[in-house]
Amino acid sequence: MKRFLGLALGICLILAVAALAADVTGKWVAQVPGRDGQVREVTFNFKVEGDKLTGTMSTRMGETPISDGKVSGDEISFTVTLSFGGNEVRMNYKGKVEGDQIRFTREVEGRPPQEFVAKRATS
Repeated sequence: MKRFLGLALGICLILAVAALAADVTGKWVAQVPGRDGQVREVTFNFKVEGDKLTGTMSTRMGETPISDGKVSGDEISFTVTLSFGGNEVRMNYKGKVEGDQIRFTREVEGRPPQEFVAKRATS
């Protein structure tokens, strides 16, 4: 009986922690600063399963899958790898979910971090 109660308590704890994870599933749109100082629209499509984040990032150049996506409470992180002229560029994103917006920091090797806000799309 003690074993059953311990197992039940453990399952409840796991479910409670999963429930605390931010639900970012869906479409998010951001105005992201580019290298040339111009702002570009970027769309993120996220799917959350437990603490795993998957999805895509779409720009005017096309759609790119995200990798290494994680959700922990109200924080998310993932990587996007783009190819420019045969060179791969890894962009690491970290974000804090605040209701219907995510405050992101994007880091690319050799460049200063950039901050921007993504907002949940209404349609």
